[in-house]
Amino acid sequence: MNGIRKKWDKKPLIGITMGDPAGIGPEIAVKALCRKDVARISNSIIIGDEKIIALEIKKYCPDHFTHIITSIDDCRFSEDVINVINVGIEGARTITYGEISTIAGDAAFRSVRKAIELALDGLIDAVVTGPIHKKAINDAGHHFSGHTEIFAHYTKTENYAMLLACDNLKVIHVTTHVSLSEACKLITRQKVLDKIRMLNDVLIKIGIKQPKIGVAGLNPHSGDEGLFGTEDEKEILPAIQQAISEGIKAEGPVPSDTLFPKALGGYFDGCVAMYHDQGHIPFKLAGFEWDKRKKTMKSVTGVNITLGLPFIRTSVDHGTAFDIAGKGIASENAMVEAIQYAVKLSKNNDLEL
Repeated sequence: MNGIRKKWDKKPLIGITMGDPAGIGPEIAVKALCRKDVARISNSIIIGDEKIIALEIKKYCPDHFTHIITSIDDCRFSEDVINVINVGIEGARTITYGEISTIAGDAAFRSVRKAIELALDGLIDAVVTGPIHKKAINDAGHHFSGHTEIFAHYTKTENYAMLLACDNLKVIHVTTHVSLSEACKLITRQKVLDKIRMLNDVLIKIGIKQPKIGVAGLNPHSGDEGLFGTEDEKEILPAIQQAISEGIKAEGPVPSDTLFPKALGGYFDGCVAMYHDQGHIPFKLAGFEWDKRKKTMKSVTGVNITLGLPFIRTSVDHGTAFDIAGKGIASENAMVEAIQYAVKLSKNNDLEL
């Protein structure tokens, strides 16, 4: 990378995966890279199918052109160039917007694998991922429950977590892509403590000196002293007490219907959610805005960050939006935010995400 850096300025080099090409991933990636505010803070490349990306550039950024590269050394950075690493997808032209297909699923997966390879080799400073369709990827023979699990598997990372970030609300999850019944079994004091520590570390490294962390209860009213379950008292509370003994400002278990309104108001700097929907629902209520008249999302904001990886990975925190794919109305705001977070975190050389 040192030789390459002599040709470029000091802006971080970000690799952006195109996501599922039947969805809005390629569209929002291209729209984001056409923005001057993104070009001002980063050098970026799109990892995906050259034909698909070239078509999106022609539709949404006709004043830009596609520069196909086979290695990072081939990159050219100027205001009218979008660099694309081609992953070579057979049958790309047969993909139809809004339809699940094994070709699209395989294309999305191969883009992610290439990004991981580049990041592990130190050729890019961070990875930003576009939305994938889980069924399409699994139908294509890649059996993972989501992006986070793909990254963990190919980087051999055992202790990892999903962090959602949007304005005042920053949420880490103890469990993610498992059934609710399975999630309850996985709530242990060690897992909760690990996530409290990880959240505290990342909040400090993004500039919060003494983070105040709210830890959600699992059961209604955080168990109400054992009336509605014992996990809060036996597993979550001991983890919080241990964190406090280590100097972490942790509080809880706090009933989730109280925790998240307080966090949105600025009382907590970060929250620990016990399971997927407990953290995602308040997060998306804060960052997603539905347009009743147009029957589509007016605004979609929020970033997904994977903690624990040997490199930085951020992502949009929305899906493939098959219902609006190909219509040109997808908002790139979440993609821009994901790039901004990747840039901010990449400046912390000692930060491991």
